[in-house]
Amino acid sequence: MIPVQGYAGRKVAVLGLGRSGRATAAALAAGGAQALVWDDSAVARESAQADGFDPVDLTKAGAFDDVAALIVSPGISHLYPSAHPVIKAAWAAGVPVDNDIGLFFRSFATQDWDNFETTPRVVAVTGSNGKSTTAALIHHILVENGKPAQLAGNIGRGVLDIEPAHDGEVVVLELSSYQTDLARSLTPDVAVWTNLTPDHLDRHGGMGGYFAAKRRLFAEGGPDRAVIGVDEDEGRYLANQLIEGAGDDRVIRVSSGQKLTGPGWSVFVRKGFLAEHRKGRQVGAIDLRGITGLPGAHNHQNACAAYAACRSLGLGPRGIEAALRSFGGLPHRSQVIATHAGVQYVNDSKATNVDSAAKALQAFAKIRWICGGLQKEGGLAALLPFADHVVKAYVIGREAEDFARQLQGLEAEVCTTMDVAVARAKADAQDGDVVLLAPAAASFDQYDNFEKRGEDFAAQVKAVLG
Repeated sequence: MIPVQGYAGRKVAVLGLGRSGRATAAALAAGGAQALVWDDSAVARESAQADGFDPVDLTKAGAFDDVAALIVSPGISHLYPSAHPVIKAAWAAGVPVDNDIGLFFRSFATQDWDNFETTPRVVAVTGSNGKSTTAALIHHILVENGKPAQLAGNIGRGVLDIEPAHDGEVVVLELSSYQTDLARSLTPDVAVWTNLTPDHLDRHGGMGGYFAAKRRLFAEGGPDRAVIGVDEDEGRYLANQLIEGAGDDRVIRVSSGQKLTGPGWSVFVRKGFLAEHRKGRQVGAIDLRGITGLPGAHNHQNACAAYAACRSLGLGPRGIEAALRSFGGLPHRSQVIATHAGVQYVNDSKATNVDSAAKALQAFAKIRWICGGLQKEGGLAALLPFADHVVKAYVIGREAEDFARQLQGLEAEVCTTMDVAVARAKADAQDGDVVLLAPAAASFDQYDNFEKRGEDFAAQVKAVLG
């Protein structure tokens, strides 16, 4: 646990008692603060009370008397589409609003670091797609190369729930736009931007607000090194804002699909080959085509970002390459579940939107596509330009018939449930096919979350393969 600094002997309110909220309350108490916890859910309040925290109703008048700060969990809206009433009450009372990410950055460094030979560092990864894989991949590369490292944030443990840093340790954080938007302190040593595509627009008041929320990690924090994906205009704009000139190697540009030129530092992939260029010449190269844990152009972009981040930390190309080859991938993200009779079964349940599903569809040659769920804006029609590798679609979810109608030009079978879809795909599949779960939809019509959906897919694959 990271004890929160700066609030000893003071009251600090905590709104939201999920994983991050409860870890925040415990870390505040460890730092000597009095945590006043609240959640709109009675079940969450009862659970927190069982852990020794006494909920205090922050909706009542005078709740913010003598309160030093309000710490808000990431799932709670603090501006758009509307601010939570408790947050508005904090504004009215002049109480600063922050989140656990801000507390982490103000509390991570301690006096113990004066005795370390190598100062601990923080790598923070944000972006629309690929940030979980990129963060996990950076952590994997560090560990495989004998470097002490911890992984936290929007993946794994909460940021305040990790252990205090050891000598020379690197903490790798995955940060969502919900987390970067509100944090009052953002000071990573290395910041990584994967890409930007429309998502969470209601929460950020549109695409501009979404971009601004993620940009704060770079503009507010001033990292020593910034790794920027430049396959969209927003990334190119951000990289340009951060450089002092063409040869400024504090910014490492990364791309999947285009060759990057110029005197600066860049890492890119073309036709499956990763190349590192610095000061106008190539200094490293890796063939990514045979790495099963990183299939497709989107994972090659993740590999570029992780490679660049690890090079900025001083690791060599050969050590990074060996670690890339041993990376097994993350659950529910292009995860190979099984290979049977020449057919691969791949779980990409995390592909919950059109952009991420499009990337999955471009990663394989002959696809039997399991798709559908709780329909998002635009449905599946926007995926048709990327479906040229699809042999047949097997549509699940309560809206399966509507989804199937959108797949004009594709053979589509309405299956509704996962067990039927997997069984039908297995019966139809031929040598060289990939049975791919890439829903392009939310899971909440049939499952609690995308993880449960992916677990069901894996269970049904295991059942049909015996």
